Amino acid sequence: MLRAMRGFILATILALASPVSLAHLPSGMAEAAGAFLDSLPAEQRTKAAFAFESADRMKWHYIPPEMFARGGVVLRDLGPEQRAGARRLLETGLSQRGLLAADAIMELENVIRALEQGRRFARDALEYYVSVFGMPDAHGSWGWRFEGHHLSLHFTVVAGDITVSTPTFMGTHPAELREGPNKGRRPLGALEDHARALAQSLTESQRATGAIADTAPAEIVTANSHPIEPLKPAGIMASALNADQREMLKTLIESHASLMATEIATVRLARVFEAGFENVGFAWAGSTELGQPHYYRVQGPSFLIEYDNTQNDANHAHMVWRDFTGDFGDDLLREHYRTDALHRQE
Repeated sequence: MLRAMRGFILATILALASPVSLAHLPSGMAEAAGAFLDSLPAEQRTKAAFAFESADRMKWHYIPPEMFARGGVVLRDLGPEQRAGARRLLETGLSQRGLLAADAIMELENVIRALEQGRRFARDALEYYVSVFGMPDAHGSWGWRFEGHHLSLHFTVVAGDITVSTPTFMGTHPAELREGPNKGRRPLGALEDHARALAQSLTESQRATGAIADTAPAEIVTANSHPIEPLKPAGIMASALNADQREMLKTLIESHASLMATEIATVRLARVFEAGFENVGFAWAGSTELGQPHYYRVQGPSFLIEYDNTQNDANHAHMVWRDFTGDFGDDLLREHYRTDALHRQE
């Protein structure tokens, strides 16, 4: 089944890999962002709209709002029309699978509130903020962010091209609902299961490099740092895996990428494989038993994925996809400004 799923994902990506087929995404984002801003009263638009050069564009976190002040307009303060507009914008960046995960993450705020009974934070499924940086333009440079507890999504368009759109963070608490009408629900479960299957497949000799620690770190290592550097140890390289294990690693990477809109997943996976799949490393820490604390990372020359499930009796998961040079569109922006400066000198 994993191979069939991977084959379907790759076939979809190859079918969409031309510049023509990718061209509609920035225009769709620009249209949705522009319509969202136009729907806001003046006071709310002032909160939602930032200059593209604003330092706030690089500011991000996944902790509760009480612990981290966010810019943007909050869903709770919007009317039905404006919330629908924010939803349409979110739909341009995420796949159906990603939307389901985002919805579940926001809904889990109500579950956490019931579990904590108000002992820590307010917990509000509408405490998520939308920000737009610059003027939405299908051919220009601008960006937008959707963020709150356990959800931090960033999208940057540079001269009409969509970037890798990182950082991308999703978290779930509980990672698995263990009681109630949705018992057994695991919004990020596939990301954990694919990695565990690969970790369990490692031979004793492979574990010497693939299993980096008996105890998992309490949190993703990079947190909200910017920029980030490659982590050490990188784990076992894809070149040291057997054919079945390489397929499992590809499936794991694709399961992360497929949270994004297909066009964005296309760009992400193209970068992974262009940099050399044989140079991608997989590292696991902690137990490989379901329900026990664990952590893994997938790291290549251009990107890093981290996943951690240790808190709250290993029922609290964090996942992030980072790009070493492309977070917030850094690499494309540098090249764009350099090229633009050269053109002005001619």
